[in-house]
Amino acid sequence: MNLAFFIARRMARPTPENRPGVMERIAVGSVALGIAVMILAIAVVIGFKREVARKMEGLAAHVAVTDIRGVEALDAQPVVRNARIEELIRTTDGFVDMAPYAVKGGILRTDDAVGEVVLKGVGSDYDWSRFREWLVDGDLPRVGDSIRTKDILLSRVLADRLQLGVGDKVEMLFVEAAERPRRDRFKVTGIFDSGMEEMDRTMLLTDIRNVQRLADWGPDEISGYEIRTRSLDEAEAFARTLGRRFLYDEGDGTENLAVESVTERYANIFDWLKAHDVNAAVIIVIMLVVAFFNMTSALLILVLERTRMIGLLKALGMRNGQIRRIFLWRAAFVTLRGLCWGNLVGIGICLLQQWTHLVKLDSEGYLLSEVPVSLGWGWWLALNAGFIAAIVALLVIPTAVVARVKPEETIRYE
Repeated sequence: MNLAFFIARRMARPTPENRPGVMERIAVGSVALGIAVMILAIAVVIGFKREVARKMEGLAAHVAVTDIRGVEALDAQPVVRNARIEELIRTTDGFVDMAPYAVKGGILRTDDAVGEVVLKGVGSDYDWSRFREWLVDGDLPRVGDSIRTKDILLSRVLADRLQLGVGDKVEMLFVEAAERPRRDRFKVTGIFDSGMEEMDRTMLLTDIRNVQRLADWGPDEISGYEIRTRSLDEAEAFARTLGRRFLYDEGDGTENLAVESVTERYANIFDWLKAHDVNAAVIIVIMLVVAFFNMTSALLILVLERTRMIGLLKALGMRNGQIRRIFLWRAAFVTLRGLCWGNLVGIGICLLQQWTHLVKLDSEGYLLSEVPVSLGWGWWLALNAGFIAAIVALLVIPTAVVARVKPEETIRYE
C-alpha cells in the first residue's frame, strides 16, 4: 500500500472536523478558472484556424497555377490549356483534383448602387461542394451546358448592398485600356454566404465561357488552374514540387507558369492566424502562473495546519521525502477537483457556442461572422495532463518547508 497516498486521501476526505478551508477553495477556483480559460483559448484558436482554412479552400483552392506575368492581376495573361501541363499537375504527389478558371475585374451596376467585383468563370469540373453548403437562396449557376447561360452566383453581402435578389437581372461594365467600356447582363440565380466578408464582397461566379468571351480569349485560354491537394498542410510542398517540375520541363507551354499555394497568395490572412498561437501561449502561461501561486499559498496553509501531524510522523520514523509526497498527493487532489469544475465550465461554454452561435464577430475585422470553436480529444487530454504535471512539479519547491518542521517542537504540547 502507498502510505503517502493513503494518508493524503484520508486528509482530503470531508468530515465535520475536516472541512475545506478558504485557501483550499480559492485554489480549487483558481485551477478551475485557469483550465476553463485555457480550454476556451485553445478551442477558439484551433477553431479560427480550421474554419478560415476550410473557407479559403472553398474560395481559392489549395494551389493555383497562373501565368507568371499576371500574378495577382485580374486581367492576366492567359494560360493555354494543353495535355502536358495537366499531366504534370496530375502526376505530382499529393494531387486530388483540379479545375480551370478565368477571372475578370468589372463593375456591377444597379439603379441604386455600384460595386467593384471579380467575375470568376468555372467549368463543369468545378467542385461546388463548399458553395452548395453556403447557399442561402436560389440555386447554383448552370455551367458547362451545351448552351452557355448568363447565370451568376453572388454573396449575400453584395446582394444586400446592391439590393439584389434571386431572379434579378444586373448589368456589368468591363473597362479596357484605350477602349470603350464593355457591357453585359447577367441573371442572379443564387446567393451564398461563406462568412468571409473580405472575399464575399467582390466574388461572382459564372460559366467560364462568359469570362473568355469578355476577355476575347479562345476556348483553350484560361487564367489558370485551381488545384486541391490532400490537405492544406501539403499545399506549400506541392506548390514547390510542381514549380520545380515546370521550371525544368522542356515541353511547350510550361515556361511562364507560376505556382502559388493559398498560404502564399493570402499570406496576410495566414500570418494573422499564426499570431493567434502567440496569444494562446501567453494566456496559458498567465493562467498557469496564477494557478501555481494560488496552489502554493493553499499548500503552505495545509502544511502549517498539519505541523503537529508532520512532527508525529517524523517521530514515528517517516522520512521527509515521503511526507512531502503526502502533500503533493493532497495538492493533486485539489488540482483534480479544480480540473473537474474547469472542464465542465470550459467545455460547456464551447458546446453552447457550437450549438447556438451566441457570440458574434465583426466579419470585417475578424474574417468570420461568429466565434468558431473546435474541440478535440487529443489536445484536451494533453492540456489536462500537462496542467496537472506542471502544477505538481512546481509544487515540489514549496513542500520543502516540511524538512524544517522539528518533531521536538511540534509535539511538545497537546
